[in-house]
Amino acid sequence: MLRYVIVGSGYRAEYFGRIAKTYPDLFSALYLCRSEEKADLMKRHTGVNAVTNADACLAFRPDFVVIAVDRAHVADVSEEWIGRGFPVVTETPVGDTADKLRRLWEAGQRGAKIVCCEQYHRQPLIAAGLEAVAQNTLGKPSSLYLSMVHDYHAASLIRKALQIPVGEAYTMRGMRLCNEAVETDSRYGAIADGRITLAQRDMIHLSFASGKEAIYDFCPLQYRSYIRSRHITVRGTKGEWSDAQLLYLDTENRPIRRMLTPELPQKFACLDTQALRDRRRNWTAELAPDTVQDEFAIASMLLDMKAYLAGGESPYSLADALEDAYFWLLVTQAVSHPWQEIKSEKMPWHPIAF
Repeated sequence: MLRYVIVGSGYRAEYFGRIAKTYPDLFSALYLCRSEEKADLMKRHTGVNAVTNADACLAFRPDFVVIAVDRAHVADVSEEWIGRGFPVVTETPVGDTADKLRRLWEAGQRGAKIVCCEQYHRQPLIAAGLEAVAQNTLGKPSSLYLSMVHDYHAASLIRKALQIPVGEAYTMRGMRLCNEAVETDSRYGAIADGRITLAQRDMIHLSFASGKEAIYDFCPLQYRSYIRSRHITVRGTKGEWSDAQLLYLDTENRPIRRMLTPELPQKFACLDTQALRDRRRNWTAELAPDTVQDEFAIASMLLDMKAYLAGGESPYSLADALEDAYFWLLVTQAVSHPWQEIKSEKMPWHPIAF
């Protein structure tokens, strides 16, 4: 069984507590909160015990510490627990300034174990699409349109879908739009009063040194809305992945169209639940990542920590996590300078070859 402390008491911190309660034979968790009020809230919402002092956490003897605080403090709190000698699993992004990203890379170079919990590529349907790309079903991927997740999450999917190595140079141009839209859903339930919000939308065009291209197009309203959809399209030399379906040529150049099958890898069969089975059984062509898939994806990363702590491969490399956060920093520059050229620069975690 893996034991972990969860530092934080926000919405995302609750995921890690619910995972421990869903899989009690695999995980045991303890919250570290800033106040008794927050600790009581976490206990009520997740059923996981919570404390307000670090000594109690040390007595719990965790295998690693989950840093689930706001993104402005993730890097600083990570460094604090690294200093205490613990591996850390951070929420996204791993840091919010270039200086913090460099510091974390240096900590990793000194032996610190740092894993960023970037989970979208592990959601069953997304994983199935990425596997089709990896198996050359589409031929060589050349372009992508992504309107599904924001910033650092988008960076991860763009690289994986286009098979872009960390450190490949790219140029971006973009802008931020604002349009009125009716709110219909939220983290805490449906909204039916017709309220209108000013919805911010970022649109970025990316050109990579390899000649591959991507369009990143996202509005936060897409996460929870009955009137806004989410999409991914990856085009290759002999096919296309479009949301939940594949269109491609077989070995005799006959056109094939099939739905993606969002099955779980055998190594994660122990994480299957009735809720996940219901999702897979009732799959539609609409791309709709949700909390059930999110929690499975996060749980799979936590489960992979066992092998990583024993000397195996990281569930998500530090270089990938830093590159995701760096992309986000460049996006903020791009939307602040509409359609001006923003170029990536050589960073410490980039391989020498790039």
